[in-house]
Amino acid sequence: MYLKLWEGSAWSKSKDKPLDGAKRLNDCDKQTMRELLARQKQVFVVAVATEAAFQLDALATAPFTTGLGNEHPLENGFAFLNPYGLPYLPGSGIKGVLRQEARELARGDWGDTQGWDAAAINALFGKESSDGDIDHLRGALSFWDVIPQIAGDSLTVEIMTPHQSHYYQHGQSPHESGQPNPISFLTVPPKSRFVFHVQCDLAYLNRLAPSLVASDCWKVLLDAAFHHAFNWLGFGAKTAVGYGAMQENPAAKAEHEQKEAEGRAEAERLAKEARRQTMTPEELAWEERQPTIEQFRRLFDAARAAPYQPGGQFDNQRMGFMKTALDWQDKRSRNAAAELLRETMTKVWGMPGKKETKQRFQEAIEQLGSQT
Repeated sequence: MYLKLWEGSAWSKSKDKPLDGAKRLNDCDKQTMRELLARQKQVFVVAVATEAAFQLDALATAPFTTGLGNEHPLENGFAFLNPYGLPYLPGSGIKGVLRQEARELARGDWGDTQGWDAAAINALFGKESSDGDIDHLRGALSFWDVIPQIAGDSLTVEIMTPHQSHYYQHGQSPHESGQPNPISFLTVPPKSRFVFHVQCDLAYLNRLAPSLVASDCWKVLLDAAFHHAFNWLGFGAKTAVGYGAMQENPAAKAEHEQKEAEGRAEAERLAKEARRQTMTPEELAWEERQPTIEQFRRLFDAARAAPYQPGGQFDNQRMGFMKTALDWQDKRSRNAAAELLRETMTKVWGMPGKKETKQRFQEAIEQLGSQT
């Protein structure tokens, strides 16, 4: 990933061949990219266990470039991570973009502040006084470098063609007929994956702004800043002309939401299991019967919205519920079933047309309620 400009004692400033060589990714480069991201994820798991952390998986929707101002023989540099020679987005750059987005939102430049204000910006990103000596504040957030997972087998070479060198460099009057000067530079191609990791010092944040800790409010604010940056600013260099635009990775988002749902379901299952351990056999039986009782209650409410039809669908449903309830042993469930069956048999609605059917239900109601 490093440029070859010297061949023996000869120096060449030809940009095409060096850039063609630099943009290619070999198998070792790809493996290193994956391993660096895997290492970040492993450390992130530990970070989540010890303090709060935030992760967002994004895809580039436009070419991404950074480090163009770095010193380089070919005029335009590029940010390669030493010693791996792979593109990276420094955490400091991420912090700068998000701080700017937070400021824009807090000012109301886009209407809805989405919860951002000056106090939240200072607590999360820090504050540096204008005099440079006093009133400093460290932010609670730490931003990790991002190692792009490059789509395809290479970087891409983009070209910008300024044609005002006669004005900027030679002091001539500006006009539109200047000599074009093609300048090549490297970019990360669209559809490359960017996984952002942010750590939060919760203990420190709780001292500065307890309200941001409650209900993970800081995560909501950070998510809003990221999406605002995706939509309007971008990351890296040349964002004013469309570079660095991103969007949240739909596949990763769906996977994350699924894992969160599974985690909530597992937590609910464990809580339910722990609660059941403290319940009596009668309470356990009642908990198991409640869904059946509630389901029949809904069927009854839906059926009595229309005129009663003897021998219709509801009569079959009522008969099935009665047979099921007669098999129950706990008093509470049997009493609830008896009361509900009694509600379904009034002179106004629900009285069976056949005398024997009516008698059968009455006997069942008496039998179910006899253990009170």
